[in-house]
Amino acid sequence: MGTTKWSTALGATGLALAAITTTVATPASAHALRAGRMVLTNVDNGRTVAASVGGDVEVRLTNYREHGLTYTWTAVSASDSAVLGHRSDVTNPAGDASAVYRAAAAGTATVSAQRHCVPDPGNLCPLIVETWKATIQVK
Repeated sequence: MGTTKWSTALGATGLALAAITTTVATPASAHALRAGRMVLTNVDNGRTVAASVGGDVEVRLTNYREHGLTYTWTAVSASDSAVLGHRSDVTNPAGDASAVYRAAAAGTATVSAQRHCVPDPGNLCPLIVETWKATIQVK
């Protein structure tokens, strides 16, 4: 009888974890689109996405901590201001960066930022700077 209760509890836990995993994974892969605004985040690195002329493309990059190191972002930039017109950008002391661009004309442009390491006292950063980049195809 103890085995049946244990199996039922494991089954319920597995279903709950599957539901949580599905809920978390879906928005990131769907490039949250709201009211003509596409939102790209850390997980969209390397992706190519389509946007419509007149729509907004928002980039939201968040810092993260790992083993006494904080990884922060530089300001987001776009490769072609004729395709993606700059609307706003913000970086904060915690290391987050965000920007909003208007899809101004048909064409292809990239948005990018660099990730840097900031160590806590007594820690050392790896000597690596990584680039986050997404390609936007405006039609």
